[in-house]
Amino acid sequence: MRAIDLYSGVGGWSLGLALSGIEVVASYERFEPANETNRKNNRHDAIKADIRTMRLEDLPRGIDLVVGSPPCTQFSYANRGGGGDIADGLKDIHRFFEIVEHVKPKQWVMENVPRVADVLRRELREGGQLAKFAYLAPSIHVVNMEEWGLPQRRKRCLAGDFDFALLESYRANLNQRTLGETVAALSGEVVHDPIYGIKLARAELVDHVIEPVLDAEEERVNRAAKTTHTVYNAMRFPDPLDRSVRTITATCTRVSRESVVIAAPETDGAYRRLTLRERASLQGFPITFQFFGSSHGRKATMIGNAVPPLFAYYVGNACLGTTLEDLPDPCEVIGLFSPTDERPPVTRVDLAGKRYPADRTFRFSIPTLNFKSGVRFELANKRGDTCPDWHVAFYFGHSKDIKVLSLGGGCLEAVMCTLPPKILTQLAAPIEGLRRAVRKADVKRLQDVWTRARPGGTRPFDLLDQLGLYADMLANELDGLSEKQATLALAHLLRSEAGDDAQSLPGLPKLQRLSRRILAGAIVGGVVNGELSSSQARPRAINALRAMAGG
Repeated sequence: MRAIDLYSGVGGWSLGLALSGIEVVASYERFEPANETNRKNNRHDAIKADIRTMRLEDLPRGIDLVVGSPPCTQFSYANRGGGGDIADGLKDIHRFFEIVEHVKPKQWVMENVPRVADVLRRELREGGQLAKFAYLAPSIHVVNMEEWGLPQRRKRCLAGDFDFALLESYRANLNQRTLGETVAALSGEVVHDPIYGIKLARAELVDHVIEPVLDAEEERVNRAAKTTHTVYNAMRFPDPLDRSVRTITATCTRVSRESVVIAAPETDGAYRRLTLRERASLQGFPITFQFFGSSHGRKATMIGNAVPPLFAYYVGNACLGTTLEDLPDPCEVIGLFSPTDERPPVTRVDLAGKRYPADRTFRFSIPTLNFKSGVRFELANKRGDTCPDWHVAFYFGHSKDIKVLSLGGGCLEAVMCTLPPKILTQLAAPIEGLRRAVRKADVKRLQDVWTRARPGGTRPFDLLDQLGLYADMLANELDGLSEKQATLALAHLLRSEAGDDAQSLPGLPKLQRLSRRILAGAIVGGVVNGELSSSQARPRAINALRAMAGG
């Protein structure tokens, strides 16, 4: 069987098909570093091409199978929360179908992100942008990679004309693998490929340099982004080793939610990101497959964008009609892969940022004031005319109707004027302590410290933690309020901030159940915003005068 591989990247499809016994005649990809990797590993014609504009007449003849993975960026929810340009993404899928129509293979398979399954079903209908290809009648499915022997629970859309039922039958003999098994297999002096059984001396293994462990700030950012994110569902931190890993993404940093972070086996009580080789193994590449990228980030991108060769191997066998009983174990066929003797350039691992952009964003919920489902008080910096403004705000509602209370100047008075004298007396000490804590903080240099522009000064997370402590103190005193008193105080606060809309605010029953904590957060916000406003006013004025003088 002869195949071509479209939007081929580093050749995950090509390698998997070759292991199944299919001849990949050529692959097509516009990103040349990926072509170089594909060419040197899979030893076939990896052609640099813009598939949208290439001549169909230049494609080889006598092709039995067309596979490919059109770019997923516009469809992925990782791209602006799913706000990508769907019309632009459809151009590549349209082109893929045009090639299938032109080549007329016996079978074809397209892979993409899960969202594309619904896009295809919609656009192939009459009136849709792909309606002219409805006669191809693709079988459309969403599959989970961990069910095909990968230690990764990434879901993918699979569409095409091939025996999907046969592919599904292979799952009966496949064991689920874990992240921990992969990390352990690559940790000894002699490493073992966790999928293909290849053994290598550790010194021969490429791209397996252990990054420095996360520093305290990086750990805090990672933990918060995963466990108490202001919008998205909670993840576990660190990533558990006793199950398959979540999606290996194309891009990530040392301080991103997407980064897979594990408890460092080499250092007790510390955490690190995965090595490039660990990422590649989790994607189903043999440990002898080399990635020819000029930087650590470029290699990571090529790995994350790839189709897992292990899954492509099973798809190839389904296209060949291999029965479950005759399906070889991947360890039995890995000998068909002839590794390149050439070694890729050595690339430096990512290190802790020495300095970040001047407008680096800080936005984290205050400990003890995060109530899940998007209800939280958070400390954030907002870009101003001359420098970022630091402030506390209250967020609540639901995903389609998020409300924000800015907790401005009248917020504190709105709460305090409704409270009984005894409670006011009890609140006086923690409020004064909070004022002193904010005044003591070096607010003028918060942004410089956060961007590491200069050493010393108050760290934003230190201030955040103090706000959490004082919120707890205030909430303890507010526990003395009766239900009626707490409800009335909350209602007055909401009216002062939201006006006539207060009675129709989303999630109001939850706010009422949390009324004492909400009031504590509002007091924190009112005090802190008042203090921050006055402390930030002078540097803003000075910066404005300097800007005018410079102009």
